[in-house]
Amino acid sequence: MLDSVEANNFEALPLLSLNHVSLLCRSVWDSVRFYEDVLGFVSIKRPSSFKFNGAWLYNYGIGIHLIENPSIDDFDTIVEPRPINPKDNHISFQCTDVGLVMRRLQDMGMKYVTAVVEDQGNRVDQVFFHDPDGYMVELCNCENIPIIPLSSCSFKQRLSSFYKSAPAKCGFMENAMMESLSMEMLNISF
Repeated sequence: MLDSVEANNFEALPLLSLNHVSLLCRSVWDSVRFYEDVLGFVSIKRPSSFKFNGAWLYNYGIGIHLIENPSIDDFDTIVEPRPINPKDNHISFQCTDVGLVMRRLQDMGMKYVTAVVEDQGNRVDQVFFHDPDGYMVELCNCENIPIIPLSSCSFKQRLSSFYKSAPAKCGFMENAMMESLSMEMLNISF
């Protein structure tokens, strides 16, 4: 394992985006129904070379790969469902209407917990709930809090270098993040 000094001497890996999240599940059928009916994912073709039961789903620019393991509880020391805790591991999705999300979850009889994050007059509403295997899902209006880099690479500097094609004086990660953010802002403005 690389120590932090050694790791800082290397450029970050050439990543593009999050491709998929892979989850173990007791029942592929129950999990597919949840991700399709509750979250709006669509089942997609899965490679035929796999010799185990599973399913692939896709929507919102991300895939969810389900791998069936009926004895999943054998590996978990807690058999009873965990409480819904916003500080636990989770997958988060942007949504357009948190109130509608809560009404629909109530109509489906699903348990959920809400939370609010506030920063400098901005408010994010969050709804947390579990999938059939206890994995936590968050739906939020997280776009209400702006993405502000903590590095010395300013957005103004990045935009000027984007338009003039001049090299920015930022690190690899700052350049990649700011280019992505610049493109998102350009797409929003048209």
